[in-house]
Amino acid sequence: MPNIIRLIAGFALLGGAVALFIFGFWPWGIVAILLGLIVLVTYFFNENMLLAQWFLRKDNMPKAKMYLDRITDYQKQLIKVQHGYYNLLVGLIESRTAPLKSEKYFKTALSLGMQMEHNIALAKLSLAGIAMAKRNKREATMYLAEAKKADKNKLLADQIKQMKDQMSMMDKQQQVRYR
Repeated sequence: MPNIIRLIAGFALLGGAVALFIFGFWPWGIVAILLGLIVLVTYFFNENMLLAQWFLRKDNMPKAKMYLDRITDYQKQLIKVQHGYYNLLVGLIESRTAPLKSEKYFKTALSLGMQMEHNIALAKLSLAGIAMAKRNKREATMYLAEAKKADKNKLLADQIKQMKDQMSMMDKQQQVRYR
């Protein structure tokens, strides 16, 4: 459902609730207010995005992909703040099947912007992993340093440490290969 229709329906329900209160139908007015608030909340938090995030946390990729596929045109169905998060979720799902193809989604998510620093750190950490897979150590080091700087609450500290260890192993493999 387009966002403008959600706003119109939400405000219509709230207006109807006020009318129900005026005419003395208090129980129905309370129900109408609750429904109006739910519709208005879905303007800011798309239900498909919330369900996709929940299934991602449960590690159920097919269902998360199913809910993200319900968003046909994210630029019309989501508010501008959610565009980066949509691309981040698509990139995370895509990275399970085709890691190198997910790079464009992570870069798009970063360019569109995200409000939470740990999501920025997650996108940069994923880009560092993709750069390591491409054997581009300089770019991987750059993304890893940016991810460490963006991870202020140390939520991804273990993953960053593992990535650094893998990068040092990559150096040792190259040294053995050249001897």
